[in-house]
Amino acid sequence: MNNRFHKMAIPYLIWLYALALIPTIFMFFLIFFDMEGLDFDEIKITLKNFAQLTESSTLIALWNSIKYAFLSTIICIILGYITAYFLYKSHFKNKFLILTILILPMWSNLLLRTQALASIMEPHNIITSLLHLNPNTQEGLAGKGIAVVIGLVFTYLPFMILPIYTALEKIEPMLEEASLDLGTTEFKTFFRVTLPLSFKGIVTGSVMVFLPCMSGFAIPEILGKGNIVMIGNIIEQFFKNMNYNIGSLLAIVILLLILVSIALVNKFDKEGETIL
Repeated sequence: MNNRFHKMAIPYLIWLYALALIPTIFMFFLIFFDMEGLDFDEIKITLKNFAQLTESSTLIALWNSIKYAFLSTIICIILGYITAYFLYKSHFKNKFLILTILILPMWSNLLLRTQALASIMEPHNIITSLLHLNPNTQEGLAGKGIAVVIGLVFTYLPFMILPIYTALEKIEPMLEEASLDLGTTEFKTFFRVTLPLSFKGIVTGSVMVFLPCMSGFAIPEILGKGNIVMIGNIIEQFFKNMNYNIGSLLAIVILLLILVSIALVNKFDKEGETIL
């Protein structure tokens, strides 16, 4: 049985190596090269590409990425836990249907969702039209930091809800009942039993939200109108300008952060319960 499943995983491994591992190795070697585009005729080995890590533009973009990703993650934790806890305590017969509705926006194209959100944030939008407001007196959110945060939360909130809800569902009801039977209030039971036992769901969800928030470029580009530059936008610009060496360097740095985050998830959730 195990051999059969192992053989079934071979196409996935081939796909993984071809589209993930090999390009990553190729980018790693590009870090140490000095060339234009992919012209290997005049290739030179150098370490000067690492100087980009100390450039003010890179540091500002990295700070923006961490700042907005951290803020969005905190908001997602609050909203996500409230939503997951309400669903966990609810008496809905088909909770899977509710979860499906929550993740339904994820099935649509990210760029279309972000562009639709950007149109709502403009002074001339469907809301001002329905409420018969004068768009000339309204100040849009597009191009501001709050627009980027709203877009990140709107996009990645389901990634927080699902692992937290999964962690809550795996809590034995008898533990909460025992706490209440011993005279503990529901408020104290939540903070002493429920919250600690669901903490690994929060950690998993935080990593799943923080990483795409920090490394993405579409949302800050569309909603920020170019005013909010994040590390993903810097990487995009380098690759667009065919500066693959520095683009690869920054991409590898982000990849290292991702690997550290995955190790963090494995430490708190060794069995992968919260991502099922």
